[in-house]
Amino acid sequence: MIELLRNPRAMEKLQNEVRGLAQGKAEITEDDLGNMHYLKAVIKETLRLNPPFPIPVPRESMEDVKLLDYHIPAKTQVLINVWAMGRDPLSWDDPEEYRPERFLNRVAQEFLLLFVIIELALARLVHKFNFALPQGMKKEDMDTSECTGISIRRKLPLLAVATPYLVFSLQFLIMS
Repeated sequence: MIELLRNPRAMEKLQNEVRGLAQGKAEITEDDLGNMHYLKAVIKETLRLNPPFPIPVPRESMEDVKLLDYHIPAKTQVLINVWAMGRDPLSWDDPEEYRPERFLNRVAQEFLLLFVIIELALARLVHKFNFALPQGMKKEDMDTSECTGISIRRKLPLLAVATPYLVFSLQFLIMS
């Protein structure tokens, strides 16, 4: 939500996709997620910039490997810096810029249950609510500092105002 509040164009595009595909339905279901390509791109772009585990569990090389100019002997413990990979200018154009579109034409990654849970939660939120910063607060005022540990998390909670989406509210009233 922080990335979407900092990037209103992405929030609007996501809401348009979700609301357009929902076609007035009261609830988004798992079956609706298959056509929500921008939603998937938003999640991947957010995880690229904000990986929950910046340095996952160490791995051990099974055999001698030469990677770029490095020799990694068998049985060597290897740590992968996912945070740095997501910001590598050799891998990403404008790596510090939030651009979900970069994931729209990439080959689909393996299916993970966690992605479905995140997709469904985010789709349901943007389907039923508009989000804004509290009155008088600018996106530059948002504290996005992080705490580190086993996972990365925000130091302070997100302050946002969620207002019911008017079209959904009217449809709900008519159906009731």
